Amino acid sequence: MNSQTFVALGSNQNWASEQPEMTVLAALGALSTESVSLSATSRLFRSPAFPAGSGPEYVNAVVRVKTGLPPADLLAHLHAVEAHFGRVRAARWGSRTLDLDLIAAGDLILPDAAHLRHWMDLSPDLQRTEAPTQLILPHPRLQDRAFVLMPMADIAPAWRHPMTGRSVTEMLDALPEATKAEVRPL
Repeated sequence: MNSQTFVALGSNQNWASEQPEMTVLAALGALSTESVSLSATSRLFRSPAFPAGSGPEYVNAVVRVKTGLPPADLLAHLHAVEAHFGRVRAARWGSRTLDLDLIAAGDLILPDAAHLRHWMDLSPDLQRTEAPTQLILPHPRLQDRAFVLMPMADIAPAWRHPMTGRSVTEMLDALPEATKAEVRPL
């Protein structure tokens, strides 16, 4: 059972007349099953939509889960929870009722270091149009996203990226101050 598995949550559309903040809080309960338990939850944060101008602000959080599920099965569980909350995958990086991203599973690299490096190094232009067809762990954009790193720093500041060796705190410190200032705790 990996106790260093992290899931990022985000919402910027109402669901069943609930504001995004309430959707994220409700999703926390929906994540828990016999096979998945929450062991730590960050504060909620508000951040601009990514990419800039693509929709209303998001409410974000990160949870650490304990699970015996293999990553692919955990991802399937996350997709089922998203569907329960009305998630429709219409456009890459579009607005959504709920977004659940499997960020990392301990020091696991999937499918291998070469694939992870390819997706980490993908140019911003190609990121808009290309998406992996298989699970990539850790999430290849983790080190670039203050809206993931700031909540993750609440619960696991010392966790280290298995490819770069940098801690959450070090990755967060490397981001521009203006980028970090856009992510605000609620």
